[in-house]
Amino acid sequence: MSDSLFEEPAASASPEAAAPLAARLAPLELDEFAGQEHILGAGKLLRRAIEADSLQSAVFYGPSGAGKTALAGYISSKTKARTFELNAVTAGVAELKKILEFSKGLSGGFAKKQRILLILDEIHHFNRTQQDVLLPSVEKGEVILIGMTTENPFFYINGALLSRSIVVEFKALDESHLRKILARALSEERGLKNFNVELSAEAADYLVSNSMGDARRLLNALELAVVTTRPDAGGKRSLDLDIARESIQKRSLRYDKSSDEHYDHISAFIKSMRGSDPDAAVYWLARMLQAGEDPRFLARRILICASEDVGNANPMALLVAQSAFKSVEMLGMPESRITLAQAAIYVAVSPKSNASYLAISKAMAEVANGPERPVPMHLRDATKDGEALGHGKGYKYPHDFPNHYVKQEYMPEPKRFYKPTEQGFEAEIGKRLARLKESDNRE
Repeated sequence: MSDSLFEEPAASASPEAAAPLAARLAPLELDEFAGQEHILGAGKLLRRAIEADSLQSAVFYGPSGAGKTALAGYISSKTKARTFELNAVTAGVAELKKILEFSKGLSGGFAKKQRILLILDEIHHFNRTQQDVLLPSVEKGEVILIGMTTENPFFYINGALLSRSIVVEFKALDESHLRKILARALSEERGLKNFNVELSAEAADYLVSNSMGDARRLLNALELAVVTTRPDAGGKRSLDLDIARESIQKRSLRYDKSSDEHYDHISAFIKSMRGSDPDAAVYWLARMLQAGEDPRFLARRILICASEDVGNANPMALLVAQSAFKSVEMLGMPESRITLAQAAIYVAVSPKSNASYLAISKAMAEVANGPERPVPMHLRDATKDGEALGHGKGYKYPHDFPNHYVKQEYMPEPKRFYKPTEQGFEAEIGKRLARLKESDNRE
């Protein structure tokens, strides 16, 4: 975009010359995109809309380096619409309003067929009020909006704006996609073909595996490796594993305590413990600890899982989790990582039962919606004046009877909430309850 929002940009003598490799290698045709077949494959709705230049407002969301910016740029190059680009991190309402006012001017008179395409990067950085400024123009079709974000749009973007847009999810690229991009980078003229690069198999494997599904990260590392490596006498630049290791940045986990990644990681952690996979559980635990998550938060999740998902199938799980929670408060990091790992693994390998969770859920629903049950007289407190009122009269003390059990009413209109499973210790609980029921029937 030029200094003036509304002046045609002057052509650069060689705009590609100074552009980074990732920008130079941006797809010129839809078939050049690596990955995203679920949205750009033959016959897919988004592809048809792009090819017909009939795309309406859209929100592109997904991880970095998945192709959101590349696709927005491709659409901009193919559409007949006038394109403006903003970044929500730096753009303000005043700049946004200038574009919207300009679009209104184009919506009438001789230029009424001219459309405006607004590409808004990092749209989640706009607050609700800023997003509301866009709504009337998007609703009237004065502006075609392409908003891009790495965050879940359903959490960060106004529902009214989303309802007038198609939401497109981009997925992290897998290794086959990254290898395709790597091959293009080394073989195309606009890539690194002229550098005569010889990339070892080990170096290629390392770059791909450490790019974490991010094409931009891969290409930046490759370009750095190439331009900082001296050619040999024959003009060849040989890249080995050591050079690859030096060129790619240390893995930085995409994890923000206020973002989707926080909730996605803790969800994966809990579900791994619930699913009895100790290896997955300790991996997600390590990811969160490495990203700086509060160990106390993780200890609380283990404590909850010990009751909700293990329960009486292994009552010791709750005690182990509770001890881990107290230990974390006393130890802090890095020592508490060991305690957390021990507790998470113990919960993961324990037999599972959610019977206690289901029991309290059903009981709470019964309290809210069922009949109101008064406390039976024989169960009421007989202290102070209660005895004179008949409270506690007729109560049978279980320890005075064989097996420390006696049948009596404990709840009007009895209803069953707790149903023991056949897992772990809870199977023994079920057997005991069955024996007690049989003794009731014999009376």
